[in-house]
Amino acid sequence: MICLSAMWSALLFAGQYALSAIANVEVVTLLIMVYAYAFGYWTFATLPVFVLLEGLVWGFSWWWPTYLYIWIFPALIVVLLKKAGMRYRVIYALAAGLYGLIFGFFFAIPNLFIGGPAYMFSFWVSGIPFDLVHAGANFVISLILFMPLAKVVEMLAVRTGLLQKKPDNLQNKSVSENGIEK
Repeated sequence: MICLSAMWSALLFAGQYALSAIANVEVVTLLIMVYAYAFGYWTFATLPVFVLLEGLVWGFSWWWPTYLYIWIFPALIVVLLKKAGMRYRVIYALAAGLYGLIFGFFFAIPNLFIGGPAYMFSFWVSGIPFDLVHAGANFVISLILFMPLAKVVEMLAVRTGLLQKKPDNLQNKSVSENGIEK
């Protein structure tokens, strides 16, 4: 799992870097949610490595510690939704959109300690237009890609032996060695 965690972190960072020119449009939330859907709590081992990569490339500043806790939320939401039996793509897309909307609030928390409540509030409010873009992008990207990616990653994890149980989408199907349904 250590090698997988490193690989997942590298994919998160590559996805973030590839879309860094487009403000608040990212695939990090989607990928974290996919990892959490397929691997559950193992996803939490990936996040510190990803955040360390961010710090090494973008620099360590006041924003860096916020990423240590902010990326936990999408993974935790997915783990809890899956445990509750949610399988509808729109639920996961709404969760991703909501996360994009509240991202700015959680990101503003360090400003409470830097400049007080008024500074935190003004920082948060000034970022709401970006949070709206983040929410919309997360919703659309997750609505289209979350379930297909989650099912593929989960299926590959079963076939390679990373997961011992069959994924949800294969529970009632018989699949041969080459992946063709019987």
